[in-house]
Amino acid sequence: MKLQQAYRTAVTIGVGVMLTLASSRIQAQDVKTNAMPGVDFSKFHTYKWITISGGAHPNQIVDQEIKQSVDSQLAAKGLTKTDNEKADLYVGYQTAVDQQKQWNAYGMGGGWRLGGGMATATQSTIDVGSLVLDMYDPSTKQLVWSGTATKTLDPSSKQSKNEERLNKAMEKLLKNFPPRQ
Repeated sequence: MKLQQAYRTAVTIGVGVMLTLASSRIQAQDVKTNAMPGVDFSKFHTYKWITISGGAHPNQIVDQEIKQSVDSQLAAKGLTKTDNEKADLYVGYQTAVDQQKQWNAYGMGGGWRLGGGMATATQSTIDVGSLVLDMYDPSTKQLVWSGTATKTLDPSSKQSKNEERLNKAMEKLLKNFPPRQ
């Protein structure tokens, strides 16, 4: 009797440890956002997708999934997507499925990003499975909002799981957009 009870206790503890270890492998997505102080986000009504040169981008399928997920969140915030050069806001992203370098470039003068005029560039590291979403004011050519969602992209995972994870991450990332000043 005591042996059976000890066996049951050991099995219960073993199962509990296994469940704890398994649940610790399921990592929660982390999001971080930052906004330029003093920017009046109420002036932004339209946005246009841009490509961040030098940034890592996925294949066309994942590219469309990312854009659709962000489009859905921005539409819910009252922003309208356009292809017009006179958009109020430019939106771009870059990804990393392993640790990669991220380039942050800010320029003044002609051209977008590093083209013409004075510019500075800094480098940082993006963690595994991350998506960095940047928003620029085209009139000032300045970064006004940036957000990072980690543990969002996993090329080894099923497409349906990736899409679900991506949608949750973009909802979480853009939850407090536009920021309150």
